[in-house]
Amino acid sequence: MKLIKNAKLYYDKKLVDRDVLIENGKFKEIATEIDFDGAEVIDAQHNLVAPGLVDVHVHFREPGQVHKETIKTGSAAAAHGGFTTVGAMPNVVPVPDDVEKFEHQMELNKQSKIHTLQYAPITLEETSDQLSPLEDLAAAGAFAFSNDGHGINNAKTMFDAMQRIAQLNSHLAAHVEDQNLFNKGVINAGATAINLGLPAIERVAETSQLARDLLLAKESGVHYHVCHISTADSVNLIRIVKDAGINVTCEVTPHHLLLSDQDIVNDNANYKMNPPLRCESDREALIAGVLDGTIDMIATDHAPHAVDEKNKGLLKSAFGITGIETSFPLIHKLFVKSGMMSLERLLDIMSSRPAEIFGLDAGKIQLDRSADFTIIDLFEEYHFEKEDFLSKGINTPFVGSDWNCFGKIEKTFVNGEEVYSE
Repeated sequence: MKLIKNAKLYYDKKLVDRDVLIENGKFKEIATEIDFDGAEVIDAQHNLVAPGLVDVHVHFREPGQVHKETIKTGSAAAAHGGFTTVGAMPNVVPVPDDVEKFEHQMELNKQSKIHTLQYAPITLEETSDQLSPLEDLAAAGAFAFSNDGHGINNAKTMFDAMQRIAQLNSHLAAHVEDQNLFNKGVINAGATAINLGLPAIERVAETSQLARDLLLAKESGVHYHVCHISTADSVNLIRIVKDAGINVTCEVTPHHLLLSDQDIVNDNANYKMNPPLRCESDREALIAGVLDGTIDMIATDHAPHAVDEKNKGLLKSAFGITGIETSFPLIHKLFVKSGMMSLERLLDIMSSRPAEIFGLDAGKIQLDRSADFTIIDLFEEYHFEKEDFLSKGINTPFVGSDWNCFGKIEKTFVNGEEVYSE
């Protein structure tokens, strides 16, 4: 039994001063003053006590790519970032595209320090036009379906998948990318690509496929969730279809909110990700989309790589950056410390809202629910150094004194048990 004293608690969508009693891994009592003999007392010291954060888009790399990350190191990094529930993408080796491989993946996920939910692939190998056994994978425990890392270029394949996933009352999370328009690019089409002499990725590689999919989603009725949107046109398209009542949601990454291609001043592959960093007007449109609710949530697209996979320059290095440990403090500074957004709203879009959209038992402090929460010091200013990371991946530009943060994760708990402590 644990007793959290002196908490600034995010409870029922408000910040209140409360004590919290935890018994058998669940929230037992929430009150202004609680005294309970024999309980382990944890003094929150008037720091924020928030629901465990929820990230619906991570890559833990196991099996097949454990030199980049493992379930143990990825989940430890998530706990360090204040996350207690994540959705793991299926682009591992082998892709879990049948029941046997999927059940093996679920067994591996039991190593996780947190709640790691598993996506199943939409198509075999994530790259074919043949649908995976969607119904069987849902029965085996897939909480949603995605081909993340690959766009589905065949419209009939996507429409068929949407119809079947809608019948399952599940969720389709789409990586929107027309491979024919991607054209082997490495950064956004624009002045930076021209100045560095690098092949460019056009915005329409994202937006043309998104426009197609939004119409297919309308016809199928599926819950269509758009991964890591990156352009102003994507925001506008999603805003329009939401106003029309289509069942569409979307996410944005911290790096697309914080950076643009103007920040790429030399051949540094820590700025290489897919979708790429767009121009400053796109970044501003993404911020506006978060503020007006068009963008539903922030998801990290945590993509760790080994050092030798990111030291080959923008042309030859792997796409992706690590992000789950830096997400909350960077976004807290961007939105809350600047006055653009309330702390309550930020906690909603990083915990309650993604849980509600994907139907997860997460993201909320409530009596008799699992005691998944994090304690955060909102006021200490600090920055990340490479030795601070628990992830195997240190491939991120958000390191060093140029990126001061506010919102240090002090402790994280899952089912009432401590899984991270500063």
